Amino acid sequence: MAAADTTPTYDALDLAANKLPRLHSILVSQGGELLFEQYYNGRDPQRPANMKSASKSVISALIGIAIDKKLIESVNVKIADYFPELITVNNNAEKLQITIGNLLSMQSGLETTSNRNYGKWILSENWVEFAINQPMVAEPGTRMLYSTGSTHLLSAIISKVSGMSTKQFAQENLTSPLGYSMSYWPQDPQGIYFGGNDMEMTPRQMLSFGELYLNDGRKGEQQIISESWINDSYTPHVRSPRGQGRYYGYGWWLRDLAGMQVPVAWGYGGQLIFVVKELDVVVVATSESTPGPLRRGHLRSLYDLIEDEIFVPLRGELLVKR
Repeated sequence: MAAADTTPTYDALDLAANKLPRLHSILVSQGGELLFEQYYNGRDPQRPANMKSASKSVISALIGIAIDKKLIESVNVKIADYFPELITVNNNAEKLQITIGNLLSMQSGLETTSNRNYGKWILSENWVEFAINQPMVAEPGTRMLYSTGSTHLLSAIISKVSGMSTKQFAQENLTSPLGYSMSYWPQDPQGIYFGGNDMEMTPRQMLSFGELYLNDGRKGEQQIISESWINDSYTPHVRSPRGQGRYYGYGWWLRDLAGMQVPVAWGYGGQLIFVVKELDVVVVATSESTPGPLRRGHLRSLYDLIEDEIFVPLRGELLVKR
């Protein structure tokens, strides 16, 4: 008896995607070949998406590049080296122990600037100072406290060590080698580019960023990010409190999907980049990024859609070939 054909046709994917009123796009590439690209609810390929917190994965890439260029010694460097006027003057022993790695893995121990504190933080006169002045609520490196302030500190560090804005550093060392330019990206009152939120890319640019990670940091013959950084980013550094089977690496979520641990660049509302090495696949989804009553249900439906209509069939196809 012949094995069932498990190759996805994407007809079911497209049909289900058309039922999601907040969905803007889905793109699927395998082995560098674009297999599926559709836009929904009035969106088009040229319109940039607000990546929201998927921007954190880009900030992580920039830190990796800075380490590769020896602008930063390692993830073990204490952030007090970059903000002595804000940390050492207060003689806070715990804050003196916070490392770049702690910021990347959301284990700084500082009270979060996200969720209930987000509004107060972005309305403050100095975002870096506000983030550092948050009280310590855990010992550094002990538990996950998701905070956009942590990745904003990383943006400030990139600017300090490179002598240029984070956007210029990203343009010269990441997006230009990938073949595109940085789009809109807001700044804080001191002119530091928003580390970890509101970066904009088109879905195809997001796909190109995901493919860079799929290809171990290479674009053609050029090594843009070291393979070791990709591996470190995908290492589960801390268990996420947001649900079973979820972890956090360096700026990437790690989530159990279709029997695999899948790295995900995640942004509010459904801005997603999945990189699945086992399947040689990158999936991008963009969605409405503003709050709304359908947001939570949309995100659940979107995860189910991608798992059931992309990952499960592709994994089945791989198992049949074996």
